[in-house]
Amino acid sequence: MKSKLIKIFRVKDFNQLIIIFIVFGITGSLSVVLGKYVLINIFGESFLNNDYYWLLRLILIFPIYQILLIIVGALFGQFRYFWEIEKKILIKMKLIKSTRS
Repeated sequence: MKSKLIKIFRVKDFNQLIIIFIVFGITGSLSVVLGKYVLINIFGESFLNNDYYWLLRLILIFPIYQILLIIVGALFGQFRYFWEIEKKILIKMKLIKSTRS
């Protein structure tokens, strides 16, 4: 099971896999908390009952998550790994061009 996960995530060893799981966990939780914090600070507490709250929150969480993934990954010494993931996402979204010919 460990070796299969190591292949799927394309990491060197089990320790790096654990670090990557921790980074994903922290980033996901932090992006949800920050998304709510940003919306409340921009629109105020009354916006929580608005029909558009969840739509805006989901739209806001995506870029927050992408930025936090790089930051938290760097703090855990995995910048290069998460930057490669980020590049793949940005290429699929056609926000940057692929460096491959």
